[in-house]
Amino acid sequence: MKEDNCLHAALICLGMLYYSHAITTEKLNHTRPSLHGHHEKGKEGQVLHRSKRGWVWNQFFVIEEYTGPDPVLVGRLHSDIDSGDGNIKYILSGEGAGIIFVIDDKSGNIHATKTLDREERAQYTLTAQAVDRNTNRPLEPPSEFIVKVQDINDNPPEFLHENYHANVPERSNVGTSVIQVTASDADDPTYGNSAKLVYSILEGQPYFSVEAQTGIIRTALPNMDREAKEEYHVVIQAKDMGGHMGGLSGTTKVTITLTDVNDNPPKFPQSVYQMSVSEAAVPGEEVGRVKAKDPDIGENGLVAYSILDGDGMDMFEITTDYETQEGVVKLKKLLDFETKKSYSLKVEAANVHIDPKFISNGPFKDTVTVKISVEDADEPPVFLKPSYIFEVQENAASGTVVGKVHAKDPDAANSAIRYSIDRHTDLERYFIINAEDGNIKTIKALDREEIAWHNISVFAVEVHKQHQEAKVPVAIKVVDVNDNAPKFAAAYEAFVCENARSNQQFITISADDKDDSANGPRFIFSLPPEIIHNPNFTLRDNRDNTASVLVRREGFSRQKQDLYLLPIVISDGGLPPMSSTNTLTIRVCGCDSNGSLLSCNAEAYILNAGLSTGALIAILACIVILLVIVVLFVTLKRQKKEPLIIFEEEDVRENIITYDDEGGGEEDTEAFDIATLQNPDGINGFIPRKDIKPEYQYMPRPGLRPAPNSVDVDDFINTRIQEADNDPTAPPYDSIQIYGYEGRGSVAGSLSSLESATTDSDLDYDYLQNWGPRFKKLADLYGSKDTFDDDS
Repeated sequence: MKEDNCLHAALICLGMLYYSHAITTEKLNHTRPSLHGHHEKGKEGQVLHRSKRGWVWNQFFVIEEYTGPDPVLVGRLHSDIDSGDGNIKYILSGEGAGIIFVIDDKSGNIHATKTLDREERAQYTLTAQAVDRNTNRPLEPPSEFIVKVQDINDNPPEFLHENYHANVPERSNVGTSVIQVTASDADDPTYGNSAKLVYSILEGQPYFSVEAQTGIIRTALPNMDREAKEEYHVVIQAKDMGGHMGGLSGTTKVTITLTDVNDNPPKFPQSVYQMSVSEAAVPGEEVGRVKAKDPDIGENGLVAYSILDGDGMDMFEITTDYETQEGVVKLKKLLDFETKKSYSLKVEAANVHIDPKFISNGPFKDTVTVKISVEDADEPPVFLKPSYIFEVQENAASGTVVGKVHAKDPDAANSAIRYSIDRHTDLERYFIINAEDGNIKTIKALDREEIAWHNISVFAVEVHKQHQEAKVPVAIKVVDVNDNAPKFAAAYEAFVCENARSNQQFITISADDKDDSANGPRFIFSLPPEIIHNPNFTLRDNRDNTASVLVRREGFSRQKQDLYLLPIVISDGGLPPMSSTNTLTIRVCGCDSNGSLLSCNAEAYILNAGLSTGALIAILACIVILLVIVVLFVTLKRQKKEPLIIFEEEDVRENIITYDDEGGGEEDTEAFDIATLQNPDGINGFIPRKDIKPEYQYMPRPGLRPAPNSVDVDDFINTRIQEADNDPTAPPYDSIQIYGYEGRGSVAGSLSSLESATTDSDLDYDYLQNWGPRFKKLADLYGSKDTFDDDS
């Protein structure tokens, strides 16, 4: 603070001297003519006409940040017409007039009443005018002048950012530009050195340097290695006054990161890798992993793996896992422990991207030896072939050998093998296999025409390890044997016209053979030797597996013979050939002149003469049948229809007995005889229902029926209920039996309403009012007794 006050005092002194010099200069050089003038004599007595002087002023200056106790004198205004008698009044207007700048209206002195800051406002434009104090009449035209705020070094340099971040590749050359930092100073750059900045580095040597005038940061050391140190913190200072003592300064932090370049080759941490894999592993299965370390990052650290040499190049392969940068060794082909127990590989790891600038640091690759041992596994048996195809003739005798399958244990133990047929593939059990040697034989005769191919599966298991099994498909072809004679291809029925001409063809026939084509066509058609000279028809073999039947004579008549049966012999081309005799039915029909069929009915010629014997017999048979039906119908109508349910007078289930008097009440047992409710025929035995015929007779259990003269109705009812529940022969028909007895000891009492009107009751039925709407009617009937009594 003491230094700042001294500086302010010195600046004020300088300002006052500058101000005094300016005022003096202005008084000597700047005048304005006045409207009012006076005369002066020259040295030689010459009268000179001298113009009246106007304002005397110049640009005024005031130092910023003045903190003295008194207002700062900015300057003085004076007019030539001011004689000093106080009649002139000076008026100041414009920017800051009356607030910042005040004027003595008598003397014209201008003072600054507030501390000024050039960085806020560099100058002020004011207007001065001299007026008559009494009349306020302007004595001079108003004139403008400027008050400039003179700068002092009161603002330190400031950087655009408080922190900077920059990157530069590692191993860059000395002097490589990193980043440029820029600071600004709010002081006046045109006055002195207040805004002249100089940059310097406070922290970060000896790795970086900064240009004093531009603020550009550059590398100062060669071969800076990112892997050794990646990040640097640099502090840059900007100082005004050209960097001289007394100048103000500001600082900023710069974080510089070295970016990676591919300057490091990959390197395996060990020279040999040991791995193992089971011989049961399948191709594509992972065996193990290797990894070469590369301190570089990003694409500069990418490593690709490959197999250069080794006896396992055909059995294994290696791929690159770019997420973990590992080489993955995988199985390429199936292994066999019994054939080869170990393999060796030479694996190389090389950078994918190589920077030519650092090729001298290479080579950017490394090699390692991978040794893989094969582990023995308990393998299932292996068939010598992936599938088998055998042939056997149809109709071969049972026990015929079809073929032989063979499997072996690939393990060193070479266990014995047992064979079996998967019965799901041989449901009919046509074949059997020898469990010891694998020979497949037939059990029953085979028919090619039924099943031409049999596809079965054979299992092979180790004798001592039943869980180790193998399966192989076996296809058995049934070879055809000529065991089927040819037959007509269809059920032929031929028609020949009565007016047919000799040698006229009227039908073409063909044959079919179930055997294979080798034992089928070509078919040979012929007539049996005994009718080879048939007078009516002849046969012609067309040598294309068809034959034509021709008429040998003319003059066929339906009246003489309307049906002919022609036997035809068909032979196949098998070895040995087989033949069959097939009968062709030929009907004689009537035709028109064009050979179109009209009728084949043999009785068509005798219908006009009368009915035939067969027709008469048919008519008589129909009449007899109708008569029999009528007689049976009448007989059935006359028969008395028996009821479906037979009732006997003795079997009365319920008897309705009417009494004209009420008796002595429910406890009166003398008014009637309870025996009348019992079936007299059933007293000594059980009488089943007669509406159905029971499958077996139900014997009542002794001790359940009451005595015949018992008057205990309760026992009687219970007995009947037990009999009905335990009777298995009675259908579950519903029946209603009404008894007027409630049983002894009933706490409910009698519900009869016969004496309700004449018997007084001392029961209170008011509780029915609380039972809800369902008992409202009863409450109205029985709960209003007191009301009725009150009304009476």
